[in-house]
Amino acid sequence: MIEIREIKTIEQLEQVQQLELNVWGMSAIPLHQTLTAVKNGGIVVGAYQEDKLVGFSYGFAGFREGKSYLCSHMLGIDEKYRSLGIGEKLKYEQRAIAIERGYDLMVWTFDPLETRNAYLNLSKLKGICYTYIENCYGEMQDGFNKGLPSDRFEVSWHLTSDYVVNDITIEVADAKPVASCELTKQGLLCLKMTENFEFVEEFYTLPVPKDFQALKAQNPSLALDWRFKTRTILKQLFSAGYAAISLQQRECYNEYVLVKKAALNLEGAF
Repeated sequence: MIEIREIKTIEQLEQVQQLELNVWGMSAIPLHQTLTAVKNGGIVVGAYQEDKLVGFSYGFAGFREGKSYLCSHMLGIDEKYRSLGIGEKLKYEQRAIAIERGYDLMVWTFDPLETRNAYLNLSKLKGICYTYIENCYGEMQDGFNKGLPSDRFEVSWHLTSDYVVNDITIEVADAKPVASCELTKQGLLCLKMTENFEFVEEFYTLPVPKDFQALKAQNPSLALDWRFKTRTILKQLFSAGYAAISLQQRECYNEYVLVKKAALNLEGAF
């Protein structure tokens, strides 16, 4: 039985530090920083099995362009407890607390080629992405990020919008792919771009690997090729007013679904 509850004390935040070390293998956020964030609009929630912390989500107060929001900076889950829906539970508890405290927007980042995260953030939680940040955190040395620019999607989760509250599904018909996939001689998936693409359709799809970490381990140069090509395409789509709203799972690959952001009727967007 996993229990989700808010984290407030020094002792609890020390447990978060230890879990950070276990998950990422790098130095944890200083205790004085997380404690100060909790006392000033930040929200940390933990997933517990009895008294053992097995997952957490950490966020702090943000402000941009006249808009306050919760910046959900980290979500980590013990390796033994992944794929159990804990990340989704942590996010929903964070959302409930955020609404109680007056927030109507939460933002966070994730690697657009890590499609497990994309499925949770977009398809399940109903977050959307329309901001692409190149090399967001610089050169990172942990196992997930080493060797690649740390490009990130910024998720916007409009906490009290009809789109989120009523779990609205956008009906996508005749979506046009903006690129295609083919196999290398080694049987690995590569992306083939379309030249002189014009963004005039209502919906588009973009293929991405099912398991980017496995592809990266087998062929780092191909992983870098995926990074640069998807970066180019996604930045063009976002500049043209599109937003990524879901991740669909296909037989050999996954694909992002993108629609015109204006069609979502969201208030308070950056």
